[in-house]
This record gives sequence, C-alpha cells and structure tokens, in this order.
Amino acid sequence: MAVLEVSGLTKRYPGVTALDGVDLEVRPGEVHVLIGENGAGKSTMVRCLSGIERPDAGTMRLHGRPYRPDTAADGLKAGVRVVHQELALLPNLSVAENLFLHHLPRRAGVVDRAALDRSARNLLAEVGLELSPRTPVERLGIAQMQLVEIAKALSGQCQLLIMDEPTATLTPKETGRLFEILRRLTANGVAVIYISHHLEEIFEIGDRVTVLRNGQHVVTREIAGLTTAELVRFMVGRDLAHEYPPVRARERGEELLRVTDLQVTPATPPLSLTVHAGEVVGVAGLVNSGRTEAMRAIFGADRPAAGRVEVRGRPVRSRHPRAAVRAGLSFLTEDRKAQGLVLDLPIAANMSLASLPAVSRFGLLSRSAENRAATRLAEKLRVASQGVRQHVRALSGGNQQKVVLGRWLAADTDLLIVDEPTRGIDVGARYEIHQLLLDLADAGKGLLVVSSDLPELLGICDRIIVFSRNAIAGEVERADFDAERVLNLAYSGYLKGVSV
Repeated sequence: MAVLEVSGLTKRYPGVTALDGVDLEVRPGEVHVLIGENGAGKSTMVRCLSGIERPDAGTMRLHGRPYRPDTAADGLKAGVRVVHQELALLPNLSVAENLFLHHLPRRAGVVDRAALDRSARNLLAEVGLELSPRTPVERLGIAQMQLVEIAKALSGQCQLLIMDEPTATLTPKETGRLFEILRRLTANGVAVIYISHHLEEIFEIGDRVTVLRNGQHVVTREIAGLTTAELVRFMVGRDLAHEYPPVRARERGEELLRVTDLQVTPATPPLSLTVHAGEVVGVAGLVNSGRTEAMRAIFGADRPAAGRVEVRGRPVRSRHPRAAVRAGLSFLTEDRKAQGLVLDLPIAANMSLASLPAVSRFGLLSRSAENRAATRLAEKLRVASQGVRQHVRALSGGNQQKVVLGRWLAADTDLLIVDEPTRGIDVGARYEIHQLLLDLADAGKGLLVVSSDLPELLGICDRIIVFSRNAIAGEVERADFDAERVLNLAYSGYLKGVSV
C-alpha cells in the first residue's frame, strides 16, 4: 500500500492555476523526487500536503485513509513533516525550543530544561551540528538554520518526510550526512518526497521522479536509466545543450574595486582583493568560511574593524550601503526574502528601490515612470508575473531572484557583489541568470560571485578567490581551474597536512 496517494489535485489562485489535476503516489521506503521549474507547482503541492493550503479539487489518501488536513497542525498529527525551502524558525527562541516547540517536555507543569537539552543534543548530533541547544537561532548562519530545520522534522513520529531544497546552503560533507539520514529513514519504511534543483543529487538519492510543468503532471519514472538531458527536457520542455552558457574570452579592463587590509572584525585576518572591468570573480569557501561576511563588509552592510575600499581609485569613506551605491557598488544578498525584498510591495517598487531619482520628478515618485522602467526590466529578465504591480510575495523563488537582479540593473552600478545568485532556482532560470551575469561582464561590469555550488563558479568565472577560516587561502585562474584544487584551498585553514 502506498504511503501517499494524490489524485486530481487542483489549486487555483486569482489569475493562475498553480496545480491542474496532478496525480502523485509515494511508496513506503522510497525517496520520491519532485522536480520542475520555478512556478511549476512544487511548493503549492507541499503546502497542500502539509495543510498550509486547502486544494480546490482532488483527493489525498495517507496509508489508504482519506487525508484532508485543514491546518499545518493536522499534517503534523498525521505524521507529515516538512523541511521548507524558506526557513520557518523563531529567531528569538533557542535551538532546543525551536526543535520541540509543539511538544516541550514538562515536569510538574513547567518545561524540563534538562530533558529538553538532552533531546535537542541527540537531534543535533543526528544532523552533525555541534552547538549548544540553548543558542538563540538568530545567532546562527543560514546553513546552521537549515540543519536545525532538518533536525526539527525528525523530532516526532514521521510517516512522510517532505524536503524542499534541503541542501541549498549545505557543504558536500553536510549533504552526505543528510543522505545517510534519509537512507536510514527509508530503510525503516519512511516515505520521502525530495525537491531539489541540483540534478546530481537526484541521481544519488532518488528512487523515482515526478516532473511538474506549469502546474501539470508531465511524467513519473524510475530514476535508474534516466539521463540528465532527459530530466531537463521534461522540466523545461526544450533541450539545453549545455548546463552553463559559453564564457567568451574578455580583456581584463581597468581596476574597478580594490580592497586593502580589510578586517571584518578585530579578531579576523586582513583581506585584500581586486576586481577589474569585464571580470567575473568567484568567491568560494565552506559555509561560515567568512566569504559572505567579507562581502557584507565591503558593501558596508556590516561595519568592518579596519581596512580600505576603493572604487575606480577613489576611497569609499562612509561604511554604509548608501555610500557604496553612490560609489558604484551593488550587493545581491544570499537571503532574498529576509534581506533582499520587501515582500508586500509590488515588483515595480522593489525594482526601483535603489534608483528612485530615476523614476521621480521634483522629488516625488512617478508611478507611471516606475511602472515603465520595471516593465522593461521584467521583460528583459523574463519575470513570470501578472504584471509589475503584483506583489513580490506571490512570485516563485526564481522570479523573486530576478526582481532583485532587476533592482541592481536599474541602479547601473560598476560592480555587483552577488551572493548565492541561483540558490533554490531551477535549471532553466539558472541558465538565464548565468547568461545575464556574463552579459554584464561583457558590457564592462565587474562581478564578485559568491556560491556554495563549486560547479557554478567553475562554469562562469574568470578566476576564483578561495576563503578558509576567515582568510583568503588562495586564488585560481580559469586556465588552472580544478575542483580538487579549490576544495583543498577551502579546507586548508581547517585541516593540517592538506596539500594545496
């Protein structure tokens, strides 16, 4: 008997059908991969299965019994656990309190802190996370939060585990640990729905795959025997000849950015780097290696302890994002929802935030000018929406990322710092964003691209700067690109005896 049977599931929103008669069957002990482009209906399916949304039509059965959760609590009671792509932790509570929020251990009517800590430590050990259970979640990095989310999903009786982009911020070692956990769970009969845009993961961990496109079921197949090209064709409805756009040879132009002896904190070593016009410089390193912190300090999002930042030979004296933008820098953050977007504002307003003077007259915002500028950018970036007055919250992750990119295209800065540009984005949208970044370099812009996806950096960059333990461990030119060499540099600050 299947753990989950879905028949004819349909969900409509104003102006769009997110799910259109979708069927799905998940068997005991299998990892059933669910893939499709952004906007294909995957997240809507997860919300319906977990009780966050109610479908408009169709039936669901769990272990052969009718299943129609009215709330997320109903899903939890039924044994459906979800690790969402967008983190759902309470930042002011501790790690332990987040893990057991709905079933805190009690003794004599009060929370048993000792029991809570013991249980939390056991769960954290399951996912390989070494930190105090009493650490406030707001102090964690995104990768640590992701592991806490995974541990949280394992904290109760689980019949069906749904994982939406669980490895987006994890290192290869952490991803391997997660796969070990999944294999142990499936060996005990737990069914897993696994959503990922990393196709290599699908072949490593999946048993069967269901592809959605435009809210409709395309195909369900055994993964054994499938090829990457076939999966991509099912997803996007067309062939992509290459995973990455071709990188054209470019002359390295004038120096746009020079960072000298930058210390993110008084305790971290000084950093120095340069970026030239027409250059895509990758920034690699393990999670928490200091790469993102360095980029934030360069942009002025966090005030550095010391150092000098120059754009076109002129120092950026004020350590504030406003001064950085005036000097010609822009910064696309790794967390687009929390730090990059105003979710309850429309597309047009989000795109104009960094270039308000261009859409204003006599100091007053011109709504028509804002709409015209945003429409041009949305068409260029192929943002799928109901128009530029649609709220960003309603867009898929890939289209939200395009809106953030559109904002900085409107600002027309000389140098873009782009942190995790394709995190949680489907293969078709990834190709489009990679092409856009290369087009910007061809137009003479300089780019600093931070990514946890090493093949992405190897695919689009001219050189790669590698961070390890808050320091720059080395630099690799495109002619010398080698994944093992970059990884050796990334681990060099943590392991003794590593050859670099």
